[in-house]
Amino acid sequence: MKQLRWQILIVIVALGAIAVLLFSQKPVVPETIFEVPEPVAGGSYTEALIGEYVRFNPVLDFYNSADRDVDRLIFSSLMRFDATGLAQTDLAESLGISRDGTVYNVSLNPEAVWHDGEPITAADVAFTVDLLRSPELPIPEDLLHMWEDIEVVVLDDYLIQFRLPEPFSPFLDYLTFGVLPVHILGDLTPEEIIDSSFNMSPVGSGPYRFRQMIVEDGEITGVALSAFDDYYSGRAFIDEIVFRYYPDDVAGLEAYRAGEVQGIGRITPEAFGDTSLDADLNLYTGRLPRLSIIFLNLDNPDVPFFQDVDIRRALLMGINRQRLIDRVLSGQAAIADGPILPNTWAYFDGIQRIPHDAEEALKIIKQAGYTIPAEGGTTRENEDGVRLAFKLVHPDTPEHTAIAELIKQNWVDLGIDVELIPVPYEALIEDYLEPRLYDAALVDISLSRTPDPDPYPFWHQTQAANGQNYSMWNDRQASEYLEQARIIVDPAERARLYRNFQVRFTNELPSLPLYHPMYTYAVNEQVQGVRMGPLFDSSDRFNNIESWYLFFENVSGFEENETPQPTDS
Repeated sequence: MKQLRWQILIVIVALGAIAVLLFSQKPVVPETIFEVPEPVAGGSYTEALIGEYVRFNPVLDFYNSADRDVDRLIFSSLMRFDATGLAQTDLAESLGISRDGTVYNVSLNPEAVWHDGEPITAADVAFTVDLLRSPELPIPEDLLHMWEDIEVVVLDDYLIQFRLPEPFSPFLDYLTFGVLPVHILGDLTPEEIIDSSFNMSPVGSGPYRFRQMIVEDGEITGVALSAFDDYYSGRAFIDEIVFRYYPDDVAGLEAYRAGEVQGIGRITPEAFGDTSLDADLNLYTGRLPRLSIIFLNLDNPDVPFFQDVDIRRALLMGINRQRLIDRVLSGQAAIADGPILPNTWAYFDGIQRIPHDAEEALKIIKQAGYTIPAEGGTTRENEDGVRLAFKLVHPDTPEHTAIAELIKQNWVDLGIDVELIPVPYEALIEDYLEPRLYDAALVDISLSRTPDPDPYPFWHQTQAANGQNYSMWNDRQASEYLEQARIIVDPAERARLYRNFQVRFTNELPSLPLYHPMYTYAVNEQVQGVRMGPLFDSSDRFNNIESWYLFFENVSGFEENETPQPTDS
């Protein structure tokens, strides 16, 4: 019996060893062969550009977006910005900032050359800056004055230094100008540059070089660009980019359907009319750098209730912002929560959202002591006889008028009397905002080409008298956040300060943020590699133009299949 037990034990041990061996062996799993698309160079892309040609020159294109779109491909800048507004080097190879934030050293990429083969040097950058502070050129006044106070020093062929009179953290924004060639334009005066033939056949250093103007019946109808083989960041895949000018997106869509173009620079839902979206047309949507807002004059004695934060909150809560976006803007906008653009490095995602809630808004108004008079009427007033009545001035465009009318109806439903005053945009600024002679004003704040938020001009207390703080918001705490964020170099600390500012703004609501409009770009599905995020300028849709492609070849790859998992039977 004892001998038999030993034999059984030997069998059990042997079976266990075999089981361990089987489980320790990795099973042979078949591999799957798959195809990986690899972009290859070639082809031509034609886009319907909405607008018309004026000049191809980055110091002359501030007031023409169609020129800026083309210049973006022809010219390079020291710096570029990603979709979140963070600085990225372009012509600059490296960047050094002094501890006190007053000195910026920029090293240029020594591999970068002009389209004619000449090297790009610090002299080109210094020459371009000199043009940016030329009063003879159509340079925006604030930009002109900013460069007047900055000293530019060429340290060597590839190193340039900018010396600021005082710390100014948003300075990197101002290094995104397109650089011009001094060896071509250096002998011309600013006045001569305005009418120079260079503006019709420019030489830049960007991913595409100017090839020719397209002229039909004596008029410029387009421009053709070719990929620059020696571009320092690598040659673009698409060989040729052609822009054709059209007066509006409806004409651009007609050209697309006629097979004349493969993309439309900007398109609106109205362009499609009653027709459906083309099946082969991909739409890319990004937030525009604009904030539509209602300024409230907090220092106007005729509307004392604006000084009550609860009333201001009720006013915003009473506006059905999503409805006006859907009805007037065809859904092409996003509700704004504050003065800083969403999805940027400075935006605080945890900011309080104020939803549409007419019942709660009415409750707040009643708690503030405003009721319908016993003798009748529709406008609420308090026991001191102060009526909830004011004038809303707005641009006299069809879009702004429709928005103002919807807002008025929302407020009338709360017992507020609102008189609409439509005026031309220039008059709104000069006759109402600048002299502070208004109650409330519907306006658009343009934040174009300024990835750094720098809300200082619109909300700092020192700007209330003569600056752009049209609401006359006199808040010391918010102003301190803005002051510090302007001089501190550390991006993490700046983000913290802007977070605090946004919380303070939302708590106090000195004005009523409405929405950020959206930009829609239409491209044929054959064009691959297109990526578009939030925009700081319409030309930002070309941020990754070098990666777009029309053709590809399949490269074989291998993928190991997952080991089948046992299932319960």
